[in-house]
Amino acid sequence: MTVTSTTTRVRPATAADAQALAGVLARAFHDDPAGRWFFPAGATRARGLERMFGALILPPAIAHGQTYTTEGLGGAALWTPPGASERGGMLAQLRGLAAMARIWGRDVRRAMRGFALLDEMHPHEPHHYLGILGVSPELQGRGIGSALMQPVLERCDRDGMPAYLEATTPRNRALYERHGFRVVLQARWPDFGPPLWPMWRDPA
Repeated sequence: MTVTSTTTRVRPATAADAQALAGVLARAFHDDPAGRWFFPAGATRARGLERMFGALILPPAIAHGQTYTTEGLGGAALWTPPGASERGGMLAQLRGLAAMARIWGRDVRRAMRGFALLDEMHPHEPHHYLGILGVSPELQGRGIGSALMQPVLERCDRDGMPAYLEATTPRNRALYERHGFRVVLQARWPDFGPPLWPMWRDPA
């Protein structure tokens, strides 16, 4: 199924898109506070983010069938459906300590603390979870992020199901607020890291 918004054609992502989308998301999060926290060293951040998305995050997200991209692979929204999102959250989707160690090396414990924080904040009520939303830097500000969210937000409203996410910047927090999300907590990444805002959306 392909959804056409006023500016963007959105379709479900497939396993064949994973490698390209890993690069897109790495660029999208390179200067994001979350990306900087997980990979503080600028020289290795791009490669680290690409490996994280490509090896750990995209495969299970695409398998859930609720990952959306554009026809030109300009960005991606990675949703986890109700039920799956309550089984341990993000950390439970990762492929194990060995894979994480290959990506983070001696910093693997730092990464585990970050994912554990996301799990601790994760609500227990059934909901759709927007774990990742990213758009190529050169395409940001064109409504692509909004278009990528739309298929699942419409499903939430149709089915009477809430949604949840974590905003990592004031700018994306404002985007989510425009789509009905509200901040439920202000938190910080471990070790006095930057703020993030868990957000909840009741169905319209």
